[in-house]
Amino acid sequence: MNSITIQDVKLHVVALPLVELLKTSFGAEPYKSAIIVEVVSTDGLVGWGETALKTKPSYGAETILTVLHITRDFLIPRLLGATLESPTELPRLFNSVRGNHHARAGVEAAVWDLLAKANDMRLADYFAVHLPEGNQPRDLATVGVSIGIQDSLDEQIALIGKRVDEGYRRIKLKIAPGWDVEVARAVRDAFPDISLMLDANSAYSLKDAERLKQLDQFDLLMIEQPLSYDDIFEHGQLQPQLKTPICLDESIYSAHDWKIALQLGAGKILNLKPTRVGGFAESLKLYQLCVERGNPLWIGGMLETGIGRAANVAFASLPGVTLPSDISATNRYFDPDIAEPPFVLQEGSFLRVPGGIGIGVEVCRDRIAEAQETWRRYNPFAPLWR
Repeated sequence: MNSITIQDVKLHVVALPLVELLKTSFGAEPYKSAIIVEVVSTDGLVGWGETALKTKPSYGAETILTVLHITRDFLIPRLLGATLESPTELPRLFNSVRGNHHARAGVEAAVWDLLAKANDMRLADYFAVHLPEGNQPRDLATVGVSIGIQDSLDEQIALIGKRVDEGYRRIKLKIAPGWDVEVARAVRDAFPDISLMLDANSAYSLKDAERLKQLDQFDLLMIEQPLSYDDIFEHGQLQPQLKTPICLDESIYSAHDWKIALQLGAGKILNLKPTRVGGFAESLKLYQLCVERGNPLWIGGMLETGIGRAANVAFASLPGVTLPSDISATNRYFDPDIAEPPFVLQEGSFLRVPGGIGIGVEVCRDRIAEAQETWRRYNPFAPLWR
């Protein structure tokens, strides 16, 4: 395999207006924020990655400002001039930087793209090189759609109907205390045959166990992260009380965390967000662990632009990803996106893996520049991030 030497790293802070707001128990934001990472090799190749995160420390502790600080002052100095044969070398290169998973993931993703291009491979195939035999990617990734909290049940039902008509076969609904059992009942009555799951985004406690048990009657695929974002232990107390499988998200940052969760019986399904666990190197460890133990696995989304979406689709095409992933079509989020071509939902609720080398999409620099200006308009302290 060909190696690369890193010559330059550039960061682009962007904001893209959303086609529709996604309201969760955290609230809603009017735009998608991200840091686009551009890594250039001494051979002139360019790799693209995305640090997908929010402007507030809501889903996780990191924000645009913290990620810029960590990436500029600690990660980039360790990367410049480095010669790499594999992106799996980066965790060791960055081992003096604790935590800051989103920051590490954005840089690492750009290097995965760069090395895939250096070896004239699709990113999906390059992932498979780092896995045991029998893990060749598919050309399609099975996907579902996530639907936020609406202002009324009628609006909720109407939006689900729209997504079902578009061809999505798995629906994920955001819930919160007071917007849960009756919503699930209404949706199941209206759509008795859809694959349905609920995402609580850590909005409940063990005191709510009796209410959560009421959700068992609705034939749910799973309930995602009902308890605290940093909890594993209490999920282990809740899961035996439920017939519905618990899926863990926010509380799993590593393969080690998932081993603990399995030992405690805290969940049966994993939502793997590569940006949450620090990148694709750790994601591959989690993937292999799930394959070895027969755990259902799917790839979660952070409303990524086409850059992050392309990488996630590539990972979701691996055969050990056994459940529909939260990587919907481009038109669900952006018009236009900052990369082309857009991802289009295929019949059967699939997205096609790009056929080009690396992430397989073309990054539009003019749209990045426009999205940078949008970020500055939304943020009065934008000069601090330039």
